[in-house]
This record gives sequence, C-alpha cells and structure tokens, in this order.
Amino acid sequence: MAKKSVKTTCCEPTCGQMSCCKVEALISVDERGQMVLPKEMRDKADIHPGDKLALVSWEKEGKVCCFVLIKAGEFGEMVKGLLGPLMKEMMPADVAK
Repeated sequence: MAKKSVKTTCCEPTCGQMSCCKVEALISVDERGQMVLPKEMRDKADIHPGDKLALVSWEKEGKVCCFVLIKAGEFGEMVKGLLGPLMKEMMPADVAK
C-alpha cells in the first residue's frame, strides 16, 4: 500500500499549540481589491481609522500562500527585538560602545 503524502503549508503555527491560531472571520475581496475587517475584530484588536498595519507574506514555490496583518507599532518593536541583538553581534566591540 502506498503511503499518503502529507501536505504541509508554508505558514504552519510554530507556537507549540494550535490554540494560538484560529480563524476569526472569512472576508471577501470586492472588484476593486478591497477587503473589510469585521467590526468585532477591529474592536478586539484595538484598530481605529488611520491606524497602520504591516502586511507580512510567506511564499512557497514562488507564490504567496498566506499572510498576516500586524499593527505597525507592534511590528516595529518585533523588528527591533529581532534585529537589535543581531546588529550587536555583527558590530565590532569598539564600534558598539
């Protein structure tokens, strides 16, 4: 009997448990390419008119397979947290002072 191939996605949860990720809503894209975030989700995420969101995508085999929206302020802190230690490692000790 042939083994079933296991299909994986490019953005499987890495949080150690599935409870960190869930489908909150299904949204539609209109003919102009616009989408609406449901009011309940905007309220839950504390998103207000004028707020900026970073759109982060994952690619698999040259095509975008999934994406996530991150509040711009949170994204900046995430990048700083990731790049800060990396930059310190890359800089010579005498320049880092």
